[in-house]
Amino acid sequence: MRLAFSTKIISALTGTACFFMGACTFAAEGPPGKPVRFIVPFAAGGGTDIAARIYAATLTRQMGRNFVVDNRPGASGAVGVDITAKAHPDGQTICIISASNTVNSAVNQKLSYDLAKDLQGITQVTSAFFVLIVPQSSPIKSTKELIAYAKAQPGKLNYGSSGTGGITHLAGALFSHLEKITMVHIPYRGESAAITDLLGGQTQLQFASPLNASPHLNSGKLRALGVSSGKRNPAMPDIPTIAESGVAGYDVSQWYGVITSAKVPMSQINRLSEAFAAAAKEPEIVQRLRTDGVDAVSSKPAVFHAHVTAEIGKWEKLVKEAGLQLQ
Repeated sequence: MRLAFSTKIISALTGTACFFMGACTFAAEGPPGKPVRFIVPFAAGGGTDIAARIYAATLTRQMGRNFVVDNRPGASGAVGVDITAKAHPDGQTICIISASNTVNSAVNQKLSYDLAKDLQGITQVTSAFFVLIVPQSSPIKSTKELIAYAKAQPGKLNYGSSGTGGITHLAGALFSHLEKITMVHIPYRGESAAITDLLGGQTQLQFASPLNASPHLNSGKLRALGVSSGKRNPAMPDIPTIAESGVAGYDVSQWYGVITSAKVPMSQINRLSEAFAAAAKEPEIVQRLRTDGVDAVSSKPAVFHAHVTAEIGKWEKLVKEAGLQLQ
């Protein structure tokens, strides 16, 4: 299993035709020649940036209007979202977010916007999962053995994450909270740095994206104990979910979705949603992303917005009940 985006995806997407008349109608409604600003609230080269550029290429072809990716990183994704919330509500500024943005909204009380009220969901575009990994040399062979070890030796297990308050930190915190175990969280500046220390023995486990974990799983340096999603993933069909391994209610997904200002008319939001849905149905894209552990998906604006709101509530509940210190 090789989890990597490629230029084949981009080239396939750029060849997509306009499937929905609504998408074409939207293109004619906007100011002539004005590009759609597609904000990525994270640095170039990351997963959200790659996904945005893939979809931007297709939408440009479908809709007869340039979709220009604009990277605006900062404050764990808050800078780009704030720009989107305050943009002129003409439907010409959209933003791609990830599950991490809902975590940020749940833990950061100083944000200048309310993700559930000031922004409106357009559609979810991808769905993925995290994989619970340990070094190959670890005596722990399953999620049940991990739980038993943690209960027998509280505080002896260290788990790394991409940073305090991030999605992989809270994935571990939710696991600990549901099983009433104590593990020590070690934050890093990014997931790759955390995996380096996992391989070096400084930490004992990690919740990681398949993209970063797969090279080491393929080489045999790491072992996968479980996947974080609510159901098994076709990319790792033999790896059980953490929930089916005994952690009832555990479900943590990584996803990307697109939002815009809540002041944008729903007629424009619906047409944008239809255009994204057309791109997500390309057979080659669906197959390739699924092989990489990522599902290309789409959803109605109301459905995606409800999902974002529910995710914020889930993480707020965890932070309060588990008494997490995130500063």
